[in-house]
Amino acid sequence: MIISATPIIYGLIFVAVLLIVEGIYLLVFGKSISLNNRVNRRLEMLDKGQRREQVLEQLRKEATQHSKAQGIPFYSLLASKAQKANIAFSPMALIGVMVLVSFIAFLGLTLGTQASTPVRAVLAVGMGVGGVYFWVNGKAGKRLKLAEDQLPDAVELMVRSLRVGHPLASAIQAVAKEIPDPLGTEFGIIADEAAYGRNVVDSLRDLAERLDMQDLRFLAVAVSIQQTSGGNLAEVLEGLAKVIRSRFRLFRRVRAITAEPKWSGVFLSAFPVAVLVVIQVVAPTYYDNVKDSPSFVPAALIVFALLGANVLFMKIMTTIKV
Repeated sequence: MIISATPIIYGLIFVAVLLIVEGIYLLVFGKSISLNNRVNRRLEMLDKGQRREQVLEQLRKEATQHSKAQGIPFYSLLASKAQKANIAFSPMALIGVMVLVSFIAFLGLTLGTQASTPVRAVLAVGMGVGGVYFWVNGKAGKRLKLAEDQLPDAVELMVRSLRVGHPLASAIQAVAKEIPDPLGTEFGIIADEAAYGRNVVDSLRDLAERLDMQDLRFLAVAVSIQQTSGGNLAEVLEGLAKVIRSRFRLFRRVRAITAEPKWSGVFLSAFPVAVLVVIQVVAPTYYDNVKDSPSFVPAALIVFALLGANVLFMKIMTTIKV
């Protein structure tokens, strides 16, 4: 039995690309960009002696730099995810990382495979761009999930601060000190902007748009209504915190109900690809008798088109809007 190592090499090179991107990020920014720190990044920067206005300027630049780079060709596909993940790399630096890991992937393909130069170049670019996108998408998903989990606690902390007589700005400052990243630093930006004269509602709206979180939009609307019409903001925010927690319970229940069909869809979508990879590893000459046939390429394209349609249909069937 002939065993081909080529598909395994492709997979190892892609994993190596992801590890290289993460290594570069940690090498440049260290542990200060980690979401696992108990002390949020803004407080850590202030503790190191940086002035408040310098910290605010740097954090605002990092928070908005990717949204301002939407006009860069092809970068718009990555800009939204990079903004939600709050990647500290500048857009040009992130593009440079793509170029670097694509070159490294090309070298790995050159050393590990016998593919032609055009094929290696296309695969290397796909691995470089796809690897960075996969990495950024993972960072964005992790950050947004943490922010969603922290928001009810942050709102309840604001409620307690308001009930003891603190103004809204002080309540936001309390969140900035007590809550870890990502919301700790984000609310710290709002607190600093309020200290320099910006309306809190505008800052909350900007945060909601950056993170694309509906619950943050509710928070901004609640504060806006209280500022224009008056009322007990503590009671309004307490009700909002209860609504957010109820929404989370509903979302988790929906995820639990749809978990089985989602995994069934993933299995049915991945099974043909897995079988193809196994065939290429175990019997790389399996298609030699038919690959020169005029109908081989059209048939392969039709199969992959049907596979893509299957993935799309399975996603539609297992996605429930709440």
